[in-house]
Amino acid sequence: MLNHITDFYCHEIGLSIEVDGDSHDHSIEYDAKRQDESEVYGVTFLRFSNEEIKKNMFNVLFVIDETVKGLLNN
Repeated sequence: MLNHITDFYCHEIGLSIEVDGDSHDHSIEYDAKRQDESEVYGVTFLRFSNEEIKKNMFNVLFVIDETVKGLLNN
């Protein structure tokens, strides 16, 4: 069992979405370890920066949409 807090998580399709801002600058290795541990259980991770969300929301939503479609079709 994992004890991780993620920004957004959908249990039904095993999708975790992380939004990385300044607070993640010093935790890259920690975040990678948590992601690796979760992926062993079949969790798919999407990681976006605050900047991506602010400046390219269309692409962020497109990536999320395509990922959800792919997970639903498996």
